[in-house]
Amino acid sequence: MRKILVETSARHVHVTEETLEILFGKGYEFEVKKNLSQPGQYASTAVVEVFGRDKKDPSVWGPSLNMRILGPARKYNQVEVSLTDARKLNIKAPVRESGDIKGSAACLIKGPKGEVELTEGVIVAKRHIHMTPLDAKEFGVENGDIVKVKVDSGKGRATIFDDTVIRVSDKFSLAMHIDTDESNAACAFGEVYGDLIK
Repeated sequence: MRKILVETSARHVHVTEETLEILFGKGYEFEVKKNLSQPGQYASTAVVEVFGRDKKDPSVWGPSLNMRILGPARKYNQVEVSLTDARKLNIKAPVRESGDIKGSAACLIKGPKGEVELTEGVIVAKRHIHMTPLDAKEFGVENGDIVKVKVDSGKGRATIFDDTVIRVSDKFSLAMHIDTDESNAACAFGEVYGDLIK
């Protein structure tokens, strides 16, 4: 059976068209810095500052991290961080699938032209595998299935990632996404592949 490309997804932001214009000004359009493995998705040149809560006074904004915006614009605002990032920002970001932002953590996003306060939207992305319907058929899985994936980068830290969700769409390309904490744990640097274990 085919191996699955394992990609590290660093902290990043997704925004709506409305939010983008508040942050960068009316009429602002994304410039592509790097195309991503998923069709039509890219890292833009736009970078914002994301603020968490002050450790002594949680009612005010405190520590911050710079994050890149991924394009194109979406129908909702979402900030994806690792658990280490969440601790740095002093926020309790839940582990969720992308798009499941109800009741998640709050933050403040600052751009060069303005700022947007999110009452929810900060999550730690649940590790997942993007598949086309043909990929899913080959691997014998369906959208929403939970699987295990063995990742062995050859660097002495072979790791089995449990609780990995399958996401199926004809708009996807086969790839597993893990965050920087997970990548560091498995030494999953550079071009790394995993084996699906049901």
